[in-house]
Amino acid sequence: MDSLAHDYPRLLLAERAAPCLSLYQPAHRSFPDRQQDPIRFRNLLRSLEESLRQKYAGSDVSALLEPFQRLADDTAFWNQGSDGLAVLGAASFFRVYRLQRAVPELAVVADSFHTKPLMRIVQSADRYQILGLDRMRARLFEGNRDAIDEISLADEVPQSVDEALDRDIERERSTRAYGKAGTGSAVRQGTDVRQDNIEAETEAFFRSIDRAVLEHHSQPSGLPLLLAALPEHQARFRRISRNPALFAQGIDADPDSLSAEQLRERAWQLLQPRYLERLQGFIDAFGAAEAKGQGTKQLPDAVRAAVAGRVATLLIEADRVLPGRIDLQSGSIVPSELDNPKVDDMLDDLGEQVLKTGGEVIIVPAERMPTDTGLAAIYRF
Repeated sequence: MDSLAHDYPRLLLAERAAPCLSLYQPAHRSFPDRQQDPIRFRNLLRSLEESLRQKYAGSDVSALLEPFQRLADDTAFWNQGSDGLAVLGAASFFRVYRLQRAVPELAVVADSFHTKPLMRIVQSADRYQILGLDRMRARLFEGNRDAIDEISLADEVPQSVDEALDRDIERERSTRAYGKAGTGSAVRQGTDVRQDNIEAETEAFFRSIDRAVLEHHSQPSGLPLLLAALPEHQARFRRISRNPALFAQGIDADPDSLSAEQLRERAWQLLQPRYLERLQGFIDAFGAAEAKGQGTKQLPDAVRAAVAGRVATLLIEADRVLPGRIDLQSGSIVPSELDNPKVDDMLDDLGEQVLKTGGEVIIVPAERMPTDTGLAAIYRF
């Protein structure tokens, strides 16, 4: 499955040859509710095809729709549930994302991808990852306060001790010489040597996991990383880890012994205080910046600053919609002629512009938002 952590915003906000096809739909995790999901998908796919033939008649419609059609026919895919689904396609490009939050149904054909629902998910401050670890294998989970799912490890991340060591452990053990004891020396027993080998292999495996998860998951996602492992593995992994995203507290249990819901509950108990503290830090920083004239809660001012690349941090109220269009050339607000706020939401347009210029966007629950305008911007200068 494709990873939003790797693709957003760099890949999905990049310039791309039109047409770009964006399909969003709510989904279901359990049977029989998820039986309706492929039906909804086919209905949205028909809407995409109609729009494509009307707006881009000269395009190779069949080639653009072919990967969507393959997905519609993939029974195994639809037998796995999620809360939402995003499918994006263009020439030589196709991505499918299972989402941990529901999204409204939407089928858009345009000159660029419609990525606003993804921003609302990716930029939420309650997301995290969990590394499930024992001495033989590793698993990775991603979650938020409401849901958790196991995700595929990048190809570069070893999933087992065998992959990490890249050799046949059993054959190596059977041919390894224990050596002879000298005068006055203690003879190391075979069980002692085997235990030493196991410990060395475990540490080598943990080092490989730490390096690869840092490079291919923690750095791209920027998410805090919780370790779920038995206490003895917690201590050993933390001793060798160089991952700054590794959370100080861990889940002291074999992840295989916990259900997904138990894993989510234990993770959120640990992370909720950090989440609230982090949000309060942004709120306090905005208050200080606004008092010095280095921040604003007004949309026109924030738009002009974002277009100039001046916004360092932007707080957006979750689920708040301000219909309209932003002219990114002039930095002005243009009244919308369309009635669909899901397509023309100036807060989301503003957020995407801040991301494109290297700023940070945080989605804030309405009850914790420090302003009544739906936004709070902190300037770089």
